[in-house]
Amino acid sequence: MSSNHHQSVMFNESIDALDLIEHGIYIDATFGRGGHSQGILDRLGDQAQLIAFDQDLSAIEYAKDKFNDPRLTLIHSPFSQMHTAIEALGLSGKINGILMDLGVSSPQLDNADRGFSFQTEGPLDMRMNQTTGLSAAQWLAQANEEEIANVIYQFGDEKKSRHIASRIKKFQLEQSLETTLQLANLVSEVVRGQKKKHPATRTFQAIRIFINQELKQLTETLEHSKDVLSNNGRLSIISFHSIEDRIVKRFIQKNSRQKPLPKGLPVANQALEKMPFKDLGKQFASKDEVKHNKRSRSAILRVAVKN
Repeated sequence: MSSNHHQSVMFNESIDALDLIEHGIYIDATFGRGGHSQGILDRLGDQAQLIAFDQDLSAIEYAKDKFNDPRLTLIHSPFSQMHTAIEALGLSGKINGILMDLGVSSPQLDNADRGFSFQTEGPLDMRMNQTTGLSAAQWLAQANEEEIANVIYQFGDEKKSRHIASRIKKFQLEQSLETTLQLANLVSEVVRGQKKKHPATRTFQAIRIFINQELKQLTETLEHSKDVLSNNGRLSIISFHSIEDRIVKRFIQKNSRQKPLPKGLPVANQALEKMPFKDLGKQFASKDEVKHNKRSRSAILRVAVKN
């Protein structure tokens, strides 16, 4: 059963962090079902612009059907192509803020046909953009045991990655691995479940990240944000697992911390290098939000402003 409901995590906090200008130009890099986009539009004036990206065609089709706002521009593209699209619009260096809500959305998880959920039976797809690339099933069929183990360990922090990979390849000697529950059951034979976490959580996360090249896209987009944002433009980024958050954290730290001056040189005799960003810190979801939306448990919001 599919659903179009998506409860945006840290909704007010992430939009507040943009410090919206009434007639500014903003980007929602992960449109989803438009929760954050609508929240931004509600706070902007008539002359403002919002450019929304999503590589999931169903999200774009939903937006075209449900959103009728001349201030909104929709782009069917991964956010890693943001700089190219913004340059084509003549808006490089003019964007006042970028909001990114990383990971998979509730409608994607709820639709069994998308293959993201380990709790419902569906084709083992996992592609954010189903119009291109290999599905998870296709990749698992052609990858060798070492490749699979490396992906599950690198992108899922799964300690039993090699045992899982071995189990997958043994299963494939007898039949094709085609569905989500087939994979979830294989992993469950190897990994012991935890009270609040399904045994297949890390494996599904890892394969999804790899199939969609999520970390590569995130890294590239953060670098391009230097050219996309205007002076005083803001980054507001919500991540849901430590691997994503580590990339965001390191990017902000690298681009906001002054390098130490050479020993013996008076500060007054050397101008400090101007760093691209200023780190405005991080926030976690409130206890009340965590109580009502368990997805917010692991959410971290990091904010930076361009100097």
